[in-house]
Amino acid sequence: MADGKINVYSLKGKVVGSVELPPAFSTDFRPDLIRKAVSAMEANKRQPYGASKTAGMRHAVSTWGKGRGVARVQRLSQGAKGAQSPGTVGGRRAHPPYAERDWSKKMNKKEGAKARLSALGALADGEKVRNRGHWFSEELTVPVVVEDDIEKLSRTQEVVEVLESIGIGADVTRATDGKKVRAGRGKMRGRKYRTPKSILIVVSDKEAPLFEGAGNLPGVDIVAAESVNIGVLAPGGDAGRLAMFSESALKKIGEW
Repeated sequence: MADGKINVYSLKGKVVGSVELPPAFSTDFRPDLIRKAVSAMEANKRQPYGASKTAGMRHAVSTWGKGRGVARVQRLSQGAKGAQSPGTVGGRRAHPPYAERDWSKKMNKKEGAKARLSALGALADGEKVRNRGHWFSEELTVPVVVEDDIEKLSRTQEVVEVLESIGIGADVTRATDGKKVRAGRGKMRGRKYRTPKSILIVVSDKEAPLFEGAGNLPGVDIVAAESVNIGVLAPGGDAGRLAMFSESALKKIGEW
């Protein structure tokens, strides 16, 4: 990148011009604000959950008291089985989660705006993008800007061919090969696999056919320019994501 200009690529991967990066991409890098904003965003998306207040206590119990040579644990009134106490089968939990707990985090509006612009500026730093683990050709200028015809592609194979011709297709392959079984209990709760984040594609029209063409590529996120947020710019709080903009989308970013 020279004098704030970056290349504009055709669908064949050829350089067809250059464009000036909007001032938003020159914001100072603030990793502390970026991580704080991502943490707040993820916390505010959490839904409250908890155990029923009567869980493990839906039965009559009594204790035998002293003198029988057995533990003085609560037992079913109609039987001898231990019940209700946390140490018994089917009893209540000792310290269950409470739905009343507030997971949300607050962040100043100016801090949030600064964090988003800072994460946007990190997209234009090739060293940060490479250090984040993305694969792309050495000759590319980042963020990658492509002519507006990219938004008209509706077939996944066409999108893959364009990414390969430009020189960023290897990053999708990296995400595909990096798909692993998640550690912990999350694998039993509808999120068995963990896939690395790959390319962020930004378009100007939220109804663009490209949403259908690129939406199912591993690790790829596609958003409209007005929907760009800190969560897609710096997933996990790590700035420097490999991003691809259409020319029109870049102009809309320049209006920030």
